[in-house]
Amino acid sequence: MEKGSLILIDYTAKVKDSDEIFETTIEENAKKSNVYDPDIKYEPRLVSIGEGWVLKGLDEILTTAKIGDKLNVDIPPEKAFGMRDQNKVRMIPQRKFGDKADEIKAGDVVDIDDRRGFVRFIGSGRVQVDFNHRLAGKTLNYEVDVLKVLKTDEEKASSLVKRRFFVEGDKIVISLVKPELAITLPEEAFLIDGLQIIKKAVSADLFKFIPTIESVKFLEIYNKSKPTSKAKEEPKAKEEPKAKEEPKAKEEPKAKEEPRTQKK
Repeated sequence: MEKGSLILIDYTAKVKDSDEIFETTIEENAKKSNVYDPDIKYEPRLVSIGEGWVLKGLDEILTTAKIGDKLNVDIPPEKAFGMRDQNKVRMIPQRKFGDKADEIKAGDVVDIDDRRGFVRFIGSGRVQVDFNHRLAGKTLNYEVDVLKVLKTDEEKASSLVKRRFFVEGDKIVISLVKPELAITLPEEAFLIDGLQIIKKAVSADLFKFIPTIESVKFLEIYNKSKPTSKAKEEPKAKEEPKAKEEPKAKEEPKAKEEPRTQKK
């Protein structure tokens, strides 16, 4: 395939030695492992050939692939996440983690000194943090289905926008009337962290892969919320008039008791 071709692939990536799945685009495979996330939409991934959007070893394999190919390839560490570097393992005073110092445990991912690493162990008031990628030094195995090459500008635009915005794709409306592309975002996207940076990156992708586009317009539409209508109450059934009670018969006056005679 030519460099810059936009393709869709399905894949499942494993650590070769342990057969542990660490990434997949297929929901069924995710559920078989510990990587399943119900908040993720599992679907084919967009890749630009030769642009570094995937690991170097996988990128090289895709340049020689054809649509419909089912690949099973091993990727060595030097073309994956690199070899382990012992200099990237550091001991850090636990107090340096501030308010969260007592909450840290082995296996946690932490950000410190503008770097991300994972905690290997804690002891004697110090934390050992490994700034190597957790898959550094590992040979990886990829099972890949090469599904489709995107050819129309509409297909490319839709996939490029969905790649950056982590909202359901059918909620983003795209209208391409060359040389302008209009993107209408759903309200849930308005408060995304770094929204302006994402817009800039999407625009750059669109200009690069669809040269006929000269301007990109983002629309944010706020709809007036409709008052919730209360369900109409069913009319109450009319109560039947109560039957008039018959007047109680007057009680006969009790006869006066005769005074008892006293015994002599």
